[in-house]
Amino acid sequence: MLRQRIITAAWLAPLMLAGLFGLDGGAFALFTAVVVLLGGWEWTNLAGIEGRGRRLVLVAVLALAMALLWASGAALAAWPLWLGLAGWALNLTWVTHYPARTVQWAAPARRLAMGLWVLLPAWVGLNVLRELGGLWLLFVLVLVWSADIGAYFAGRAFGRHKLAPAVSPGKSWEGVAGGLAATLLLALVVAVAQGLGGRDGALLVLTTLAVTLVSVLGDLLESMLKRHRGIKDSSNLLPGHGGVLDRIDSLTAALPLFALLVPGVL
Repeated sequence: MLRQRIITAAWLAPLMLAGLFGLDGGAFALFTAVVVLLGGWEWTNLAGIEGRGRRLVLVAVLALAMALLWASGAALAAWPLWLGLAGWALNLTWVTHYPARTVQWAAPARRLAMGLWVLLPAWVGLNVLRELGGLWLLFVLVLVWSADIGAYFAGRAFGRHKLAPAVSPGKSWEGVAGGLAATLLLALVVAVAQGLGGRDGALLVLTTLAVTLVSVLGDLLESMLKRHRGIKDSSNLLPGHGGVLDRIDSLTAALPLFALLVPGVL
């Protein structure tokens, strides 16, 4: 499994970096749309949709929604990001009350609707951040990676108190603290490197900590859906990695919030 993960990462990482930072405008939107649509394909599985044909139709509907957002200019607007945050507020209640409130979202149609407010605002967030320049897009990516790494090592070393045992038994509050410590350090380094003043530096730190906490929710949401579905891999698109959504689950939650908050730091 480790060997397969390394092989997949070896070709995937350069491709993603080239697409994210070598493209802009419509080309960037198209590249990231493909990634999100692959996540949409996996989401149809998480929603319990059977049959390749039905799943392809649903992915086509998602693609149409993205095309309409782009054509109307909403792919760079704030309102889809606010709608996404409202959806994540619902996701938070379901994750923290799992499995007690499963009946509220378990129907396939409701899980599909959940996918819309998870995936579309994340795509809009990517476009908004790319318009602000590569720095802040890179920052939120490194933020999520740093949070994951900090949580992993802190959780292994100190993890005693379970974060959400019914959803993801391996995650701990100590891991969350480790993730926050890692991203706090990142924010301080960037604030100094960018010459941000006291106010803007403090805003970056607060934004970073808030987005770090929200990114944890993105990870937990996918874990909840996989647990409900009884699967470990939402597809075989990325061998050894648990699927495309496994790579972007934290980002789907982090992007809308960060895209809304970071203009206040600029």
